[in-house]
Amino acid sequence: MEAAAAEGTTTIDPQLAARAERRDLLTLGIEEEYLLVDTVEPHGVETADAVLAEAPEELKGSVQHEYLRSQIEVASPPQLELSGLQRAMTTLRSGLADAAERAGSRLLAVGCGPAAGPDARLVDKPRYHEMRKRFGDLSPGQGLCGTHVHVSIPDEETGIRVLNHLRPWLPVLQAATANSPLFDGQDTGYASWRSMLWERWPTVGPTPYLLSYDHYSTLIEDLETSGAMLDEGMLYWYARLSARYPTVEIRMGDVTPTLDDAMLLAALTRGLVATLLNEVRDGVEAPDVPYPLLMAAHWRAAKDGLEGLGLDIASRRPRPAWDLLRQLVDYVRPELDRHGDAELVTVLFERLRARGTGAARQRALLERGIPVTGVVDWLARTTRGENLG
Repeated sequence: MEAAAAEGTTTIDPQLAARAERRDLLTLGIEEEYLLVDTVEPHGVETADAVLAEAPEELKGSVQHEYLRSQIEVASPPQLELSGLQRAMTTLRSGLADAAERAGSRLLAVGCGPAAGPDARLVDKPRYHEMRKRFGDLSPGQGLCGTHVHVSIPDEETGIRVLNHLRPWLPVLQAATANSPLFDGQDTGYASWRSMLWERWPTVGPTPYLLSYDHYSTLIEDLETSGAMLDEGMLYWYARLSARYPTVEIRMGDVTPTLDDAMLLAALTRGLVATLLNEVRDGVEAPDVPYPLLMAAHWRAAKDGLEGLGLDIASRRPRPAWDLLRQLVDYVRPELDRHGDAELVTVLFERLRARGTGAARQRALLERGIPVTGVVDWLARTTRGENLG
């Protein structure tokens, strides 16, 4: 869900921006949404206000409410080095997990509520009440939690062309983040059930093929006029331009259970944007992939995650999803090298390959006879950074 941007997300230090420009590198930042659950029962609890009050003072500029009272969101400061992003997010996750426990709850990095429980109420903000009034109850349960990655771009027109080039690759990244197979205590048959629930909002979906920044702006105005969104903050395309800062925002993924997975997503996203910027500068036109084919690819990603098939947009044929992710890593490797991320990405990729996605790891627990309450315990411990294999 879209909340007001946390100050730490995109407030770029001028010295950092200058350093990035001198080295022709891209900055990146990440936002993560979390579910708050009871310390005994596995369902969501409305402790967001109490968690915010308990958060350490130095973190409060990077922590904020989300749509429901059982959710909370963090946003990293922009970073140039992936190691800096990892340190910032480690501090945010562990500090917020501690605050949640002081507030009588637990912090879960999971796409939607795994266990049955009462639907959470809205955070008491006029914007959210207006959203509920206009759109009804499109976010059932205890909350939908995603990951958003911001990567810097030189200007808006270039950003539009990057958005066009991104379209075929985003289902692969979505599959890598799949982390919501359970909902209301049941296995949904999907690796990312959050994706299916999220698609009920009228502006959620793949980014359309855009002709220019003027075209992008006109579409936003038309969507507002139509009533399909209140304002630009409700533009829920899987990739978009930031409304306030010089970044593209990639936002189709579940929040991942471990920071390893989140850092892999962030590094691959930056590598991909940097690779596509080179294509834009070289005058390479983005393929105008038919919108229904993109919808099919995103559905496939939500259904199987990385453990089944993905849709190869180029051949229009299903392929093992792991092969598509490896193809993406190979494609962006020169930019991973240039940004200093290649070695860590190799380690994180192999770690993900060995462990599986969050969805696969949750299902593995169930197959061992561990109940949903045990899955929630595992998620809480993994979210705070305990090494659980």
